[in-house]
Amino acid sequence: MKIKLDENIPASLAGTLLALGHNVDSVRDEGLVGRDDDAIWAAAQAEGRFLITQDLDFSDIRRFKPGDHHGIMIVRLTQPGRRAVASRIRSVFEAEPVEEWLRAFVVLTDRKLRIKRAP
Repeated sequence: MKIKLDENIPASLAGTLLALGHNVDSVRDEGLVGRDDDAIWAAAQAEGRFLITQDLDFSDIRRFKPGDHHGIMIVRLTQPGRRAVASRIRSVFEAEPVEEWLRAFVVLTDRKLRIKRAP
């Protein structure tokens, strides 16, 4: 899977996802830190990447309708420290068929994984 990590996702996660066989880049690596959400979204879509973020500006499923993009994961943990975020994302990428999330809207919480696909 081609993945883009937003600036609010730990950079250490890139190596973990690469080791799992994914093609990963990040907002940091591309010099997009501090850019507005539209620029980050446009870069992810232009590259055909699944965006992983904690930014609630991306949480409107009406705006980011499943099937209309390459995929997005919103991470919502009760205590979103860097280690907790990296650990939770790693565990779900190790256990789930993530390739099926392409073009989906995914919400990851402490206890749940919700996936909305195009009808």
